[in-house]
Amino acid sequence: MPKHKFPEVDQRVFQRVFVCRNCYSKIRADMGKVRAGKVKCRVCRTKSLRPLHKETK
Repeated sequence: MPKHKFPEVDQRVFQRVFVCRNCYSKIRADMGKVRAGKVKCRVCRTKSLRPLHKETK
C-alpha cells in the first residue's frame, strides 16, 4: 500500500465512518449524533461506536 494518499481519498473513506464495538459493522453518521447517543448499530442495536482507524496494525 502506498504511504502517501490523496487527502480527498482520506476524507471519502474515513470521514464520518464509525465501527460498532460489539459486531464491527461500519456505519456512516455525523459526529454530533454519535456523541449524543442518537445513532445505533443496525445489526446489534448498541450505541457504542468508535471512529474507523486510519492505519491497520
